[in-house]
Amino acid sequence: MKKGHGAKDFVLTVNFYREKDGRWLADIPELPGVTAYGRTKKQAWAKAQALALRLIADRLEHGEAVPGELQVSFIAA
Repeated sequence: MKKGHGAKDFVLTVNFYREKDGRWLADIPELPGVTAYGRTKKQAWAKAQALALRLIADRLEHGEAVPGELQVSFIAA
């Protein structure tokens, strides 16, 4: 997919941690506060992505994001 003029990549790194009780924690450092738990690593990843997208949408609605096209990628670390 070709990027439009002024498009910026917004790559989000997802860090994973395993709790002593077996739960997984997915954290996105580029978006403070975006942290999600799941019974599995996949579940935690999905919840963190959904939360990140909600936060990005909220910022767009309130004019807090960079105007123009936005491409978001999630990279598991």
